[in-house]
Amino acid sequence: MATTADDTNGRRRRRPRNGPTSEATARADEGSGSGASTGPVAETRWLNGDELAAWLANSAIMISLPAALDARMQREAQLTFFEYMVLSVLSEQPDRTMQMSALAARTAASLSRLSHVVGRLEKRELLARKRIPGSGRRTTATLTEAGYDVVVAAAPGHVAAVREYLIDDLGPQELAALRRIGAAVDAAIKRGQPDAGSAASSPGDGAVNGQSPTIHPASQPQADTLIATPRGPAGKDPDQP
Repeated sequence: MATTADDTNGRRRRRPRNGPTSEATARADEGSGSGASTGPVAETRWLNGDELAAWLANSAIMISLPAALDARMQREAQLTFFEYMVLSVLSEQPDRTMQMSALAARTAASLSRLSHVVGRLEKRELLARKRIPGSGRRTTATLTEAGYDVVVAAAPGHVAAVREYLIDDLGPQELAALRRIGAAVDAAIKRGQPDAGSAASSPGDGAVNGQSPTIHPASQPQADTLIATPRGPAGKDPDQP
């Protein structure tokens, strides 16, 4: 369905939504009129057919996959997917404690959303908050023993869901490509948000190989890191002898 926009003479003209023919339309718009600038339309880099198909196909990862993980997590572990991420990130810390601002960055959440969810988890006694003495309104969140038990119990189901919905249907080359794509997208987002990287993960704060662990499935319960890539006993890969 096309949308309309005012041109420089006040008339209404039709502007098609993005699609394989959008680049030609943009070029036609750029050359039309009495020579006046057409504004943002002339500068739009419309997606071609292949680009549009790739973008639409990836909507399953961006929209459908989180919804499926959330529904399954609530059904099997009585946690939302975001609640699981919060508990898992805390479980990675040596003292199971993290400042709220850093936790928000690690879970890609606003402080207001995180505070609401943390408050809900606190009522269930899965974590506890504590004010940091000094200036400012700094607060830490600490995973309780009950919270650790909950995330340990939920981890195997999370791994199974990640395998069923994503990993097991991809071959080695596809997994390698997905990893490169994810890294490229993450880098592009961070370039657009320079201030957001100040509290982001680093290799020493529980991240896996320097990457945010929230995109990884949980490891086995005995491990301190519950979102690391799943491994067998003593850190061995499952297919190793």
